[in-house]
Amino acid sequence: MSEGVRTCGVDEAGRGPLAGPVYAAAVILGDDAIDGLADSKKLSPGRREALAAQIMARAVAWSVASASVDEIDTTNILRASLLAMRRAVNGLAVAPRQVLVDGVHCPEIDYPVLAVIGGDASVAAISAASILAKVARDAEMLRLHNRYPQYGFDAHKGYPTAGHLAALRLHGVSPAHRRSFAPVKRILDSRAPEAG
Repeated sequence: MSEGVRTCGVDEAGRGPLAGPVYAAAVILGDDAIDGLADSKKLSPGRREALAAQIMARAVAWSVASASVDEIDTTNILRASLLAMRRAVNGLAVAPRQVLVDGVHCPEIDYPVLAVIGGDASVAAISAASILAKVARDAEMLRLHNRYPQYGFDAHKGYPTAGHLAALRLHGVSPAHRRSFAPVKRILDSRAPEAG
């Protein structure tokens, strides 16, 4: 698939965790190839950071956006992810000619858009977006860890690990948690005062 000039890649990070915002990034790469672009999940944190710096320095345009925990709980995680994607695309300093999105769902935007299954591994601009979204979300989870250190967000980034679930049971639900997600909702329900 030819990416062409001003093709924008879009991906999100953070659909599965129990806490924190969902992030999305939009990237338009130039002709200057960046070596090592890949699905962010297959890269070490250090490699992601190094590639993110190159992407931000060398891309034609890039933008990172998010949807809040409240927006996730008010709509749902899919709609919030698409909202973050739309915000990322709309934040680009250069208008794309077409937008390629990782996965099967496309945000509602004012540009031609196509979903690409496995795009984060096969389309360089989507790989770049994957990396920027993941790095931005990880940085946010470190900020949340500093505010709520008892949950261990620095280690699991909000994913439902055994340690995270144990911390939730011990400390209850923080403002950073997604209350609509089943494991969090169960804890809230178990602590709710009985009526009557």
